Amino acid sequence: MTGPAIHTAQPSERERLLATMVVAFSTDPISRWALPEPHQYVTYFPQIVIKMGGAAFENSAAFSTDDYGGACLWLPPGVHPDLEAVGEVAEKAVAPSEQEKVFGFLEQIGGFHPTEPHWYLPFIGVDPVKQGSGYGSALLKHALRNADQDKLPAYLEASSPGNRRLYERHGFEALGEIQSGDSPTLWPMLRKPR
Repeated sequence: MTGPAIHTAQPSERERLLATMVVAFSTDPISRWALPEPHQYVTYFPQIVIKMGGAAFENSAAFSTDDYGGACLWLPPGVHPDLEAVGEVAEKAVAPSEQEKVFGFLEQIGGFHPTEPHWYLPFIGVDPVKQGSGYGSALLKHALRNADQDKLPAYLEASSPGNRRLYERHGFEALGEIQSGDSPTLWPMLRKPR
């Protein structure tokens, strides 16, 4: 059986990929811990996706299945999320009573991020009705070719045990665990080039 067809997404497809991410992350443990109220989530999560991974479009590193059932946003070496803008969105998005714990959690994430050149995957998502159909694996295989061709590591954060297992099957290894207060666990993960 062949997997889904994958293409490099153009900037004109940004809204379609953003819709895929919003649907895919609607039950993500970390996203919904930080943005638990539905209106809060649908208002601010798309902004966070663009601030974290939007540069993928300008760098030919946004990939989608042809039916938009799955997508991923990679940042190549030297391209970084706009963390200042993410912080500004988070200040508006997260309830004031929750900001200390959420920002403390986010600070821990920064401590694991590699400093050497690498490919970074801020977001990969599959529409829940397509999950279990090989979309995530197909997207990872497709995009990891870039890291392997560049002979560079790939880095991501796994936000659920199921995602962690998927990434481990593709060569990622957990660098540790991030957990703060009542937060779910997040696993920073690195994959050496093949």
